[in-house]
Amino acid sequence: MTEQKKATTAATTTTAANTTTSRKRTTRSKAAATVSTASVHTATNSFGRIAIVDVTPHSETPARVELGEQFHVSAQLAAEQGLTLAATAIVRNPRGKETMRRTMTCTNPGLSRWEADVQAGQPSDARPWQSGWSAVKRQLGDWTVSIEAWLDPYDVWLKQAKTAVDAHDDVENMLNAGATLLRRWASTRDAHLTASERSTLKKAADTLDDRALSVVERFAAATGDDVVALYEAKPLRDGVSESAPRTFHVERPASSFTAWYDFFPRSEGAADDDAAGFTRPGTLATAVSGLERAAAEGFDTVCLPPISPIGVTGRRGRNGAAHAGAHDPGSPYAVGSADGAADSVDPALGTMDDVRAFTAKAHELGLEVAFDVSLFVSPDNPWIAKHPQWVRRKADGTPAAPLDPQAKRDDMVPLDFDADPDGIVKAIVHTLDVWVKAGVTAFRAVEPYRWPAQAWQRIIEQTRHTHPEVLFLAESFTAPAMMGALSRAGFTQSDCYFPWRNTKRELEEYLFEANSDAAYTQHDTFWPSTHRILTDYLRDNGIAGYAIRAVLAATGVPSWGIASGYELVENKQQPGTQMPEDPEEYEIRVRDWSQAGKYGIAELLTSLNAIRKRHPAVRSYHNLTILDSPDANILAFARHTPAELTADGKPDTLIVVVNLDGHEAHQSMIRLDPTAFGLPAGEPFTVVDELTGRTFTWTNDNYVSLAPWADVAHVLSVKR
Repeated sequence: MTEQKKATTAATTTTAANTTTSRKRTTRSKAAATVSTASVHTATNSFGRIAIVDVTPHSETPARVELGEQFHVSAQLAAEQGLTLAATAIVRNPRGKETMRRTMTCTNPGLSRWEADVQAGQPSDARPWQSGWSAVKRQLGDWTVSIEAWLDPYDVWLKQAKTAVDAHDDVENMLNAGATLLRRWASTRDAHLTASERSTLKKAADTLDDRALSVVERFAAATGDDVVALYEAKPLRDGVSESAPRTFHVERPASSFTAWYDFFPRSEGAADDDAAGFTRPGTLATAVSGLERAAAEGFDTVCLPPISPIGVTGRRGRNGAAHAGAHDPGSPYAVGSADGAADSVDPALGTMDDVRAFTAKAHELGLEVAFDVSLFVSPDNPWIAKHPQWVRRKADGTPAAPLDPQAKRDDMVPLDFDADPDGIVKAIVHTLDVWVKAGVTAFRAVEPYRWPAQAWQRIIEQTRHTHPEVLFLAESFTAPAMMGALSRAGFTQSDCYFPWRNTKRELEEYLFEANSDAAYTQHDTFWPSTHRILTDYLRDNGIAGYAIRAVLAATGVPSWGIASGYELVENKQQPGTQMPEDPEEYEIRVRDWSQAGKYGIAELLTSLNAIRKRHPAVRSYHNLTILDSPDANILAFARHTPAELTADGKPDTLIVVVNLDGHEAHQSMIRLDPTAFGLPAGEPFTVVDELTGRTFTWTNDNYVSLAPWADVAHVLSVKR
C-alpha cells in the first residue's frame, strides 16, 4: 500500500519530523490561498467535496519554467475527521490535453500538506535554427496544473475492519460493508477497470459474504495482493474534487538550463606587432577560435560584447584611463561613431556578412549566439545627431551627467527614455531585429537597472512578438526589487550576487534562495567572475579557488557562465577594486592558450558541462536540498529528480560536496536522509564521483575529506 494512501487527516498522528519544514528543501511560498471546487467544474470561490486550499507556487504572474523542467506543486486538503484523502497533480498543455498525472504525497499530515514534482512536456536541447525546432515551438506557451483530491473509502473501511476483526467486535457488519464497497468499486466508471479486474473485485466481495468460511479467510480475500494492486493503480474514489487550474508559462530550451561562454572577438586571433608597436586585433573571422574553444569545453551559448562601431569622443584607454592612446580600441559599450549606430558592424571586426558567417559556424558547432545590448551610446552615435533629445542635456546643450554618478563617463551617455520613449524603443527593437536576422537568438542587457523596467518590458514584448524564440539575460547586479521588476518585465535569466557569496552560511542561504519558489519568476545565472568582476576570493585562492567556484556555479543552479580567460586563472585585480587588472573592456587581450593545460581549469569546465548534460537533476531550479555538514568549510547539497520525470525511467540524484577553503584540507560528516531520494532507509548505497570515477559506499552519515591540492569537491551520482 503506498505511503500517500496511508496518510490520513486527524486519524494520523503528527510527528515532529513531519510537522516542520526546514530550509533543507527549497521554499514553498504560502503567501496567498487558492480555494477550489469539484471536479465537474472549477471556480475560485467555492469548495468541492474536499476543500483544496493554499495551492503553490504563488505568483503575481504565471510561474515560468523551461520545457520539461522539474517543478514542485503543493496544496492543503481539508475534509472532516476520520476520512482518508488522496490526491494527484494533473498537468495539461496549452490545448487542454492532459500530459501528466502524478500521485501526490502527504508530507505534513498535521497541516495536510500534499506535494508532488511534475514537468510540462519533455526536456529538449533543440534550438531555433535546428530541424526539430517546430515540434518544440508547438509545446511552448501557457500550461496548467490542477490538484485533484478524493476520499479513499477502501482505506477507511480497511482500518475499521481490521480493528473489528482483531477485537472480534461487530465483525459481520464490517465484512458486509466491505462486500458492498467492493461491488460499488467494481461498477464505478471512474476506476476504468477491465472486465477481469471487475471480476476480481466481485469474487472478493462474494468471499466476504461467504459465512461458510472463517473470518480470517473472508477478510483475507479483501486484502489480497490482487485487490491491493488494484487499490494502488485504480482506486475507488469518492467526492472527487479539482482545484482551479494554476497557469505555468513554459519557455523554450535554454531559458533555464544553459552554460554561457563570454568572449571578446577582438581578442581572438589578436597578436602583438612589436615592429609597429601595437596589438593587432582579431576579427569576427578569427573569433571562430573562441567558438571552437567554447564548444570543446561543452558550453551552450557564446556571448559577445557589442560589435558595433566605437565612438571617438572621450574614448577610454587601458584600465579605463580618461585619455586613450593612439591604438587603444576603446570600450565597445560606447556604441556608435561616424561608421554607424548599434545596428552596424565595427569595420575593425568585419561586415554583416562576417556576422552571418560567425553565427552559422556557431550553429554548426551547436552553439547559440548572444550579443550584449548597451543603452549607453557614444556622443558620436548617429542617433544622437538625429535625435539630440534622446540624451539629457545641460542648459548649454552639452550632455548632462547621468542620474547615477557611478555611471558618469565622457565616452558614453545614457539614453533618456523620458524624452522620447516611443522613438527610442522603436530604434532598439529595430536594432535587435537586425541582429536576430543575422542569426543572434539571445541578448544580454548591460546594466539594465539604469533604465525603466517599463522600457525593457516594451522592448522585450515587441521583439518577441516578431521573434518569440529570443531570450534575454539581465546583467542586473542591483537591488532585489529592481531585479524582480526586470524579471517580470520579461528577462529570461538574471546575473546575481553569487560572485560575492563565499562563506558556507552565505552560500547555503543563496543556494536556498536561488532554488526557491522565487525561481518561478527570476532565473539566477551563476558567474564566478566576468570581464568586469574579479572578487577577492578568486584573487586570494589561486587555482583551487577557480575550481571551487566553477563547481559551485555549474551545479548550484541550472544556468551558469564563465568569461574567457578563466581557464588561465587570470586573478590580478586593479588595486582597491574587485575588478580585473587591465580589463578587456578597454584593451585587446593577447592570450597564450597553449598554457591552459597546466592549470587544469579548462579540463574541469569540460567535465562539469558533461556532467550537467548527463544528469537531468541539474536542469531544475526546484529540486535542491542542503545537507548537514558540521565543518564550517564543507558545503554539501543534493539535487534529485524522481524516476517518473527522467527519460530513462530511472531516478537521478547528484550529491555535491565542496571544500570552500582554497588553502587547507577539511574533513566533515555529511548527513542525509536516503528516503528523501528514493533510497531504502538504513541501507548502504553506492555513489560514483563524476569528476574522478572513484566509487564510495554511503549511508545516512558519511565521512568526507577534501584537500585543495587533490580534490576540491566531489560531484557524486547515486547508483541504483
